Amino acid sequence: MRRADRLMQLVQLLRDGNLHKAGDLAQAVGVSMRTIYRDMETLAASGVPITGERGIGYRVTAAITLPPLNLTMTEVEALHLGLSAVGHSDDPELSAAARALSAKLDAVMPEDRSRAPASYGFAVYPFADASRGFQYLPAIRQAIRTRQKLAVAINDVETTVRPLQLDYWGRLWTCVVWCEMQKDFKEIRVDQINNIRILPSLFVDENGKSLADFNIRRVKAGG
Repeated sequence: MRRADRLMQLVQLLRDGNLHKAGDLAQAVGVSMRTIYRDMETLAASGVPITGERGIGYRVTAAITLPPLNLTMTEVEALHLGLSAVGHSDDPELSAAARALSAKLDAVMPEDRSRAPASYGFAVYPFADASRGFQYLPAIRQAIRTRQKLAVAINDVETTVRPLQLDYWGRLWTCVVWCEMQKDFKEIRVDQINNIRILPSLFVDENGKSLADFNIRRVKAGG
């Protein structure tokens, strides 16, 4: 298993909010506890909101607080998108300003993780190319709102999906979909998408294919 795929699997295991011991995580993904410790440091450095430490366990938290502001996840997403877009622009002055602002935000981030992000708004390995998927976020959001099917190409293989929910994990975006080819739920990493087309066909909630069904399955898997 590639390291990036293993880290994504760890995020999915931790997202239930429960405390997970390093030994249990190591067994679940088939690596040593030493590797898990390194993976937790990498995820924290990538901006995934992980709390915990060796010997106690780890969990992913949803809320991010910047004193004296309390930001919703949507506000944090918008802030991250803006910083990343400007930071990677061709204007050197604006790019430098975005990175300076990123450093200032780092300075006021709460110290509730084993390691703070190296640079807020700018990803580190293994999700360094996460910004590649930003161009597809508006189309995905529109399709979720209007309940339109999407033709999604990953590794040049196109499949039809029903987009159900976008999730944000510290610079990494995923989309919960019902895949009509595999007849099952999938969580797609947006940065791995090569192309997206909004299809004219609409969909309605069907038994076993809705977001509620996915959440029930995820709760059972976490339990």
